[in-house]
Amino acid sequence: MPLKVGTTAPDFTLKTKTDTGLEDVTLSKNFGQKATVLLFFPFAYTSVCTDEMCDKTGGIAAINGLNAAVYGISVDSPFAHEAWAKKEGITVTLLSDLNKEVAKAYDVIFPGIAGIGDASARAAFVIDKSGKIVYAEQTPTPKDLPDLEAVKAVLAKLA
Repeated sequence: MPLKVGTTAPDFTLKTKTDTGLEDVTLSKNFGQKATVLLFFPFAYTSVCTDEMCDKTGGIAAINGLNAAVYGISVDSPFAHEAWAKKEGITVTLLSDLNKEVAKAYDVIFPGIAGIGDASARAAFVIDKSGKIVYAEQTPTPKDLPDLEAVKAVLAKLA
């Protein structure tokens, strides 16, 4: 079960790959400035994850208009993320949780997925400016997508 609403969001620093190299993204840098949406997903290059990130990217204007940073997080490397994002036109910032530390901190590990090992479960969190979790959802299976409309509704209340 994911961390509950009202919990202080565990801080983290994860790597993302940009055109200029590897960069650190630290969650707490958003505190006091904007809400944050975390979208955990199992693996890049899989059909459901591609659908999710492309759908989220398609709706990113609505989320950005609500003064929120949006991050996709998986256990893939930043290099795989970069190639996948370029191939699929994904504009969400993708963060590498290669050691699964952040997925464990948010209690969204999917053990033994597809018989190949542990990965992030599919989950969504909205974190307010103060660093509190105000929305938490883990989907019943990796094939189910999080409720983006519910995420938008929560963000709209924070704006």
